[in-house]
Amino acid sequence: MVETVTLSNGHTMPTLGLGVAMNGECVEACKVALQHGYRMIDVARYYENEVQVGAGVGKSGVKREDVFITSKVFHNDFTYDGTMAALKDSIANLGSSYYDLYLTHSATGGKDARLAAYRALLDGKASGMIKSVGVSNYSAKHIEEIREAGLEMPVVNQIELHPFCQQKPIVEYCRKNNIVVQAYSPLLRGAFDNPVIQELSKKYSKDPAQILIRWSLQRGFVPLPKSSQPERIISNSQVFGWSIEPTDMAKLDALDRGKEGAITWNPVDVD
Repeated sequence: MVETVTLSNGHTMPTLGLGVAMNGECVEACKVALQHGYRMIDVARYYENEVQVGAGVGKSGVKREDVFITSKVFHNDFTYDGTMAALKDSIANLGSSYYDLYLTHSATGGKDARLAAYRALLDGKASGMIKSVGVSNYSAKHIEEIREAGLEMPVVNQIELHPFCQQKPIVEYCRKNNIVVQAYSPLLRGAFDNPVIQELSKKYSKDPAQILIRWSLQRGFVPLPKSSQPERIISNSQVFGWSIEPTDMAKLDALDRGKEGAITWNPVDVD
């Protein structure tokens, strides 16, 4: 059974998804994930594999309407017309008439550019090409621009999130504004050698990736672990039906290094 969260617009979204950035085996990864219980795939135009995601869904035997698919427009296309053209191309790539969620990939490019892109996505939603609109790598100030422009607020903000980079101000803002937080790079790109992670892995008889994903879930985030290896894709989904004790959650919480703990571009501070 796939657990879900209800977005502010009433749509439901799975609480765990497969990220497919830099995945050379994308078709197979999507097929395996969907055949083993995943119901969400996170892609982006920048990854250049929307076509492969569509193919993987097609080969999985799972109906398109039962899969929650996200993509993102990159800042190179942040004009109204550029974003609308990108969205239409994404639809063609996927081989489906809609995306469940579509995000602006970052706040890069300046206020006017990101608002133009966001307006285009809202119009794409109005015309049925997108069910929900969100943002990625946005800080509170970037989302406040949307509110101040009188536009519909995003339902999701996807940011880098793991015990070493907990982005607490952004998370708190999103919680107050009923914006679901998706966590990218929840697995630290495989840097599992921290003694706390190793200790808890042994204690719970779970692999380090499962500990990190479970931490994310218990913090109320929606993690998007990446893998191209079938056995890893499957084990990364075995994170329900057990929990990390509060004292051990506190140990993981104490690893936070703020922005210094980031392992990706994490462009949340752009103007």
